[in-house]
Amino acid sequence: MSESVRLVCPVGRKYVELWGGYALLTLGVVAVALDPAHWANIVLGVILVLLGAASAVHGHLIKAPVLEVSGEEFRYERGSYVVRIPFKEIGSYYVLPGRIRSLGLCDHTGRPKRFPSLKSRRTSRTYLPLTGMTNPAKVESFMAVAGIPPRKRSLAS
Repeated sequence: MSESVRLVCPVGRKYVELWGGYALLTLGVVAVALDPAHWANIVLGVILVLLGAASAVHGHLIKAPVLEVSGEEFRYERGSYVVRIPFKEIGSYYVLPGRIRSLGLCDHTGRPKRFPSLKSRRTSRTYLPLTGMTNPAKVESFMAVAGIPPRKRSLAS
């Protein structure tokens, strides 16, 4: 594969926190602008502005998982956590169903590959967490474009 293929998983919580934060910030400004002479409106406005700003800042800090296949390498990024695997070591993949979907990779013999934990814990895991809004069909089409078969149609016999 000569080109790079990239899939950014959607993060719904990020957009909820951003829109909610900006809405609270605007509501705080409106509360102060309506009656700036009354102390209750000023206190309410300041509290709403602070909560809105905190929510918006936290929304901007949320990192979305990114899957990328470029050249001879498969890469998974989520914030500062990066997994790089040589493309030739991947035999197949599977998508774990559930509220938060995950991607599992297998070697050519069909055994799941193990990855270090996301939070620097001692345990390792056999999957890479995606987000709940990630459509399994998009993951399947991304892997098909990348040239990685699903587990049930693995290259190993």
